[in-house]
Amino acid sequence: MNRQNVTLTISAGRKDQIIRDGLPQIALSGRSNVGKSSALNKLLGRKHLARVSAQPGKTVTVNFFNLDGACYLVDLPGYGFARRSEAEKRAWSRLTDAYFQQNASLAMVLQLIDLKTGPSKDDEMMLNFLEEAGIPFVVLATKADKLNATNRQKNLADLSRMLGQVPVIPFSSLTGEGAERVWNLIQTTVEA
Repeated sequence: MNRQNVTLTISAGRKDQIIRDGLPQIALSGRSNVGKSSALNKLLGRKHLARVSAQPGKTVTVNFFNLDGACYLVDLPGYGFARRSEAEKRAWSRLTDAYFQQNASLAMVLQLIDLKTGPSKDDEMMLNFLEEAGIPFVVLATKADKLNATNRQKNLADLSRMLGQVPVIPFSSLTGEGAERVWNLIQTTVEA
């Protein structure tokens, strides 16, 4: 797969726009401001492919990026952002729920959790959903570069203990830590 050959296929704002064409999908999920767009840009070696905002809660669509005709990387709307109206939160929830429903193309979820703050209640709900639904996932422990060595080890150990057998990958969009490991995982998943 050529990670330089990537295009935004659609920013789906409605359920009927969600792509289900059989191509494998790798979804990026996480709370608002956890760094999904930054992670996507780092993985693809781009600076501005996925829009990164200084304000959390800006991604309100399901964004499908076609990667070399081999798969889609799917940037899901962030959850847990308080400064949105209840109507907007319900609309996002319906769109995200529609994405997960009967999606045979979903090969894996990259669940992003802020290593500095640890999993929120919303993160825990999402992890439970993925496990109960039997959706394969790994956790990207984002902002790994923001902690000193002692806190980093402690937080990684806490997260690993909580998740059991689920792989936890320390990740930094700033330094690139974990990016090649995630990229290799994507390739292995798509080629399986």
